[in-house]
Amino acid sequence: MIAHKNKILACITISAVFLISACALAEELKPIELSKPDLERGRSLMQALKERKSNREFSEKEIPLDIISNLLWAASGVNRPDSGNITVPSAHNWQEIDIYVAMQKGLYLYNTKKHILEPVMVKDIREFTGIQSFTQAAPVSLIYVADFSRMGGYTEEGDFYSATDTGFISQNVYLFCASEGLSTVVLGWVDRPALSKAMSLRDDQKIILTQPVGYPKE
Repeated sequence: MIAHKNKILACITISAVFLISACALAEELKPIELSKPDLERGRSLMQALKERKSNREFSEKEIPLDIISNLLWAASGVNRPDSGNITVPSAHNWQEIDIYVAMQKGLYLYNTKKHILEPVMVKDIREFTGIQSFTQAAPVSLIYVADFSRMGGYTEEGDFYSATDTGFISQNVYLFCASEGLSTVVLGWVDRPALSKAMSLRDDQKIILTQPVGYPKE
């Protein structure tokens, strides 16, 4: 009888631990509501162009959420709500490039239409976003992923246009970072199979480039 009670108690304890862990996980996985982009801040376009550069040294200082909000809107946010069109050109208006946001607390997907960060996984995958070690120092790494399902499947034309569209996005990020005094660099030297596996991507999704963002290292 005592052994039976101990087994029941053990099961209850395990269940409680599992429930607590699940609740904690759910808490961490809640979507992040982003503030409306502040269209009045930042330097002029010409000044941002003058300041635009690649920087491979990053401070580990966290980027405030309102800055991340502005960054993502600049990258590929909706700037014409009536049509759903975005801040960058997109071939055939496919809008096939998804921006994943890798941070220490986990991986998120930027929902352009709702302007929120949707949780993907509670795992720090920044180490996979580039061969260079500084990718782990930057508090944010943007991962540009082409979703060929929006383009009717993979084609050479779609492959070309997805790379072109990623270029538009990454340049917007460069200009925003120049305006805000942030460091960034676009990376093509990425172990894509390893990163795809870490992100659990589908076969019809392809990583194009990554782009770490952070404050300059002092």
